[in-house]
Amino acid sequence: MRTEDLVKTLAANAAPVTPLPSPHIRMLIWLSISVAYAALVIMLVGLRPDIGAKLADQRFLVEVTSAFMVSMLAATAAFCAECPGSPLWERFAPVPAIFLWLASLGGGCWQAWIQNGPAGLTIAPDLLCFPSIVLIGIVPGILILAMIRRGAPIAPLTTVALAMLAAGALGAATLRLFHTQDASIMVLIWQFGSVAVLAALGGLLGRQFLSWRHAH
Repeated sequence: MRTEDLVKTLAANAAPVTPLPSPHIRMLIWLSISVAYAALVIMLVGLRPDIGAKLADQRFLVEVTSAFMVSMLAATAAFCAECPGSPLWERFAPVPAIFLWLASLGGGCWQAWIQNGPAGLTIAPDLLCFPSIVLIGIVPGILILAMIRRGAPIAPLTTVALAMLAAGALGAATLRLFHTQDASIMVLIWQFGSVAVLAALGGLLGRQFLSWRHAH
């Protein structure tokens, strides 16, 4: 078939398509619903008893804020990654916030080492972290997965990994508001580690979840 005939056929048979909103608008929609759900979880569970003192702790604020920034930027990057023609650098938007999160946790680990020596870096089981992050992130995760399926599956591994990173980081930030575990090494292993596992699982399952077959 000649190119001219193909164009005429496509133009004659193409159904009208409603363009998706910009990635930033979609991120704000996702974030508004997800934060409302996280707030509902906190209302049901209750804030940690020392929340007033923790909000005056600069390191605590940096850790929670950086986790929230990772969530917001990862969601934006996920929506950008499914837009044809978008620059590749947009997919790395959450990297600075991830480094800030890691740096704040690393600073806490160093401070614990200075104050208490090896005892300050003791790792104990914390069976609450992973299921709590999954519980908080399940609604934001389902929502963002449903939203990214409306875009073009041009980078399925990256898109789903970023989506799971967004949901997991929001769960980790919310968890800090009612879970009293503040030892930096524990937060690094069990909370940051849980988010990393969720993002890795998203990347592994990305090609099964997003493909050109579902676009048809």
